[in-house]
Amino acid sequence: MSLSLHSHPLASFCHKVLIALYENATPFEAVHVDLGNEASRAAFLSISPLGKMPVLRDEARDRTIPETTIIIEYLDQYYPGRTALIPDDFDKALEVRLWDRFFDLHVQDPMQRIVGERLRGDGDPARVAEAETALRKAYSMIERHLGEYPWIAGDSFTMADCAAAPALFYSETLVPFVDQPKLQGYYNRLLTRPSFARVLEEARPYFKFYPYRERLAARFRPDEAAE
Repeated sequence: MSLSLHSHPLASFCHKVLIALYENATPFEAVHVDLGNEASRAAFLSISPLGKMPVLRDEARDRTIPETTIIIEYLDQYYPGRTALIPDDFDKALEVRLWDRFFDLHVQDPMQRIVGERLRGDGDPARVAEAETALRKAYSMIERHLGEYPWIAGDSFTMADCAAAPALFYSETLVPFVDQPKLQGYYNRLLTRPSFARVLEEARPYFKFYPYRERLAARFRPDEAAE
């Protein structure tokens, strides 16, 4: 098999690329990276010296591609499928790339800062509060942007929605949506998108390692989310 994705089922940025792969039924080998296992860690660092997941390896073209947005751009160019994740029209493509960056920088980043403070054990409440404020500001911007179209950049599912789904899934467990009906509706559509539903199903055995796993009960049965 030409493509292999080195990733972890719990990681939100890995989810972003998995959604893109599943959207187009792109054949690939999933390589589970366990940084706590010496052999797995060494093998991963040999292709990703920075130790950042996910990384796509394409043996047919002898290319190793890091960074989620670049991976999806690469897949859209060399392994296109039924869902064009980046439009051909330049202005529409620019809109997709804008919202892709928005979700990575303004939803994923503060979400991960909150989780990081929880994992520290002695996390700084001021840093948590700052990140929560950033998430609420991002939610408001998304709410204002969403219109009559079903997806963030228009009437088609794109790379921007691949970025939105895992970012919103985890951030909503930290800072729930309040009085944002358009955002809530958009989020519900993301949850029922088959590609993302598959990603979450595969991640479910690992939710026990998520520090706020008790808050996943709204999406999964409590015994499954916490077991």
